[in-house]
Amino acid sequence: MNTSDFQALMTTLEMAALTTAILLVIGTPLAWYLAKMTSRFKVVIEAIVALPLVLPPTVLGFYLLIAFSPEHLPGQLWQQATGKQLAFSFSAIVIGSVLYSLPFVVQPLQKAFEQLGDSLVEAGALLGAGPIDRFFSIVLPLTKASFITAASLGFAHTVGEFGVILMIGGNIPGETRVLSIALFDHVEAFDYARAHLLAISLLIGSMVLLAAIYWLNLPRKKRLKRLPIDIEQGEPSND
Repeated sequence: MNTSDFQALMTTLEMAALTTAILLVIGTPLAWYLAKMTSRFKVVIEAIVALPLVLPPTVLGFYLLIAFSPEHLPGQLWQQATGKQLAFSFSAIVIGSVLYSLPFVVQPLQKAFEQLGDSLVEAGALLGAGPIDRFFSIVLPLTKASFITAASLGFAHTVGEFGVILMIGGNIPGETRVLSIALFDHVEAFDYARAHLLAISLLIGSMVLLAAIYWLNLPRKKRLKRLPIDIEQGEPSND
């Protein structure tokens, strides 16, 4: 991997990590709200959240590019506040990634909150626990696997993004050039050796991440059976 590709890797990991953190912060209360919502407008909000699942990335990227330009309000406000243009910046690809990966974080958390029900949370309230205490002492431990799944899916989906990032970030080395764009550049230049290296790296990374998600979602007893130790004795098992 040459210097340019390594730089693209660092940009990709930084973007994915920051995007995942932001998604967990905004996606958790949104998922909770949707899980508890009974209004008939719930389906409308769910459809908006899930829109990136079916919307072509270039469509979202096109409208974000317009919004991020200095000629339109979001881009104008950003430039006035920071003195820098939002379009074709690292901040732009992070914002675009958050919007594009939102359903991959919200939907697993929403399903977990719906399955959790209200009885345990209400019991905690009767015992005097506040909302934050109830979340960290009851909700989070019981839905931990779903949080791991949501974070992993959000991270993996962000790493693999191409269309949205290319539209709003361009291909600026050290700023917006990520692995998917670097791979495209190598293919366009007929440099298949480097393209193979990046492609197989992304493929292996995705497989490892998905395998880890499925393993973590196995029932605890099934996971323990796969370990080469006797949990009760703390010694290697002879079975």
